Amino acid sequence: MAETREQSMSNYKLPGMRGPRNRQVEKPKEGGKTLRRLVKYFAGERRTVFFLLAVVFVVVAASVYAPKLQSDAIDSISEREFGALPAVLLTMLAVYAVQSVGTFLQSRESAILSQRVVKRMREDLFDCVVNLPVGYIDRHSHGDIMSRMTNDVENISNTVSQSLSSLFSGVLTVIGTVAMMLWLCPPLALLSCTTVILTVAATKFLSGAMRTFYRKRQALLGTLNGTVEEMIGGCRTVAAYGKQEAVIASFNETADELTKAGIFAEILGGSMGPVMNVINNAGFVIIAAFGGYFAVRGVISIGVISAFIVYAKQFGRPIDEIAQIYGQIQTAIAGAERVFAIIDQPREDKSGRGDMERAKGVIHFRNVDFSYIPGQQVLHGFELEVRAGHKIALVGATGSGKTTVVNLLMRFYDADSGEILIDGVNIRDIDCKSLRENTAIVLQDTVLFADTVRNNLKYGRQDATDEQMEEAARMSNCHDMIMRLQDGYDTVLAGEGCNLSQGQRQLLAIARAFLAQPKILILDEATSNVDTRTEKRIQDAMVKLMENRTSLIIAHRLSTIRDADYIVVMDRGRIIEAGNHEELIAAQGKYYELYMTQFAGNAI
Repeated sequence: MAETREQSMSNYKLPGMRGPRNRQVEKPKEGGKTLRRLVKYFAGERRTVFFLLAVVFVVVAASVYAPKLQSDAIDSISEREFGALPAVLLTMLAVYAVQSVGTFLQSRESAILSQRVVKRMREDLFDCVVNLPVGYIDRHSHGDIMSRMTNDVENISNTVSQSLSSLFSGVLTVIGTVAMMLWLCPPLALLSCTTVILTVAATKFLSGAMRTFYRKRQALLGTLNGTVEEMIGGCRTVAAYGKQEAVIASFNETADELTKAGIFAEILGGSMGPVMNVINNAGFVIIAAFGGYFAVRGVISIGVISAFIVYAKQFGRPIDEIAQIYGQIQTAIAGAERVFAIIDQPREDKSGRGDMERAKGVIHFRNVDFSYIPGQQVLHGFELEVRAGHKIALVGATGSGKTTVVNLLMRFYDADSGEILIDGVNIRDIDCKSLRENTAIVLQDTVLFADTVRNNLKYGRQDATDEQMEEAARMSNCHDMIMRLQDGYDTVLAGEGCNLSQGQRQLLAIARAFLAQPKILILDEATSNVDTRTEKRIQDAMVKLMENRTSLIIAHRLSTIRDADYIVVMDRGRIIEAGNHEELIAAQGKYYELYMTQFAGNAI
């Protein structure tokens, strides 16, 4: 809605940009709380999770048992007991085979689990986005919302598929490896585990710094996507006003911040691996020194030393993996926080028990006050009564509140005070779906979808027959235009109907309103994008459409409203004049000034 953006965003807009100038980086929720909430999405996949855990357990058991078999083989060779060697080697071969098959199943189940979990999250997020209040969409960057739907959810998907099983197996591997080391040689095991203290300290220190930069990076990425989305949509405006340099400077400023945050995040994330390697190498030195000493003393065999070296590496590997994927985990948590921030937004209030099945279309605005931003009132004690079947025109300067009246009638926003009645019933008591099914609206900014012409026309009335659809198209004077398209009514439109002219898109939107057969019709500058000749044809068709229907018309072209039953002149959220065309001309007030400016060339 044009006035929505004018009223609510005008105080803090950059040239060529819809969003706020100084966007604050979101303060995400606590990571632990977000992680626990994310885990709840696994509740519906218990069987897959349990099977994955079972496979991980088998793989870990095989990886933990294999070094013990290697130790036995080495001891058999060193002690020249070759009779037991074939059985040990065959057992090793079987264990490694089980480990390989289990690793394949682990990867497969992880992929299945991640896609199912992310599918549920996407469905919840999309359901929320579709049902968000119009006010929330107006106040937030569309690109940032899209970034949460794509980038943030994709990060979660990658983490679940690549990191979840590694986390499970890492924990089990550490437990199993420590148990085997304690069984083989408790003193050497305790000496080897001293590196754990260093590992925990390094992980805690680095993780705190990483979390900050990963959160900041995700927020900046959403801002950058919003800028790109807005520039693509408004490329003609940017070019027409020569704002390329300003737009590039704004984009580069955000990109520089994102680059800095990304560099610090990647450096910190990448440092985890090298730090863990240094600690692990220190562990090898401990095993080599003390293991040799114990072997000389006869406490352990040579095979046990070789097993300990493998176990030490095996003990350090899951910690290294967890450290290396920690950055990805932090990115996923940051993304989940951004996703949940939208999911937690209150849905649009569609409550109401009544319906409009038998409504006549009597509309009454009773002492309505409204503001998009607290303290900046748009409507002041607005009073208007519209009789059933009458055609009411709203005129006035930009920002006078005309579109706001439509926003309130459609329940896109709720009035701050006062009430809006239809047939004596407050619209808050009318089911929102019923209200909108019985109200058709044609906006100045035409919205068409990347679908066939047929489906676009039937968008407002799915049960309409093809005959009814074609009749609506003829009434709006676009049937011949449609038949000239490549596949007629089955022609697939490009995104937003960009393969049609603006006038053609407007005609299709009007035809869609014809087909809806509403009780209340709203035309918000509906003919502003068509030529005078087409406008005349549309006006003739609208006479039939508006018969026995309550109609609200917002127009700057006063030629489109001369035959309105009642004309309301608005200024700064108040009605300053009202009457039919002849009465207002005779009064020689504001309407007279507007009319003479447009048609007589006499700027009073």
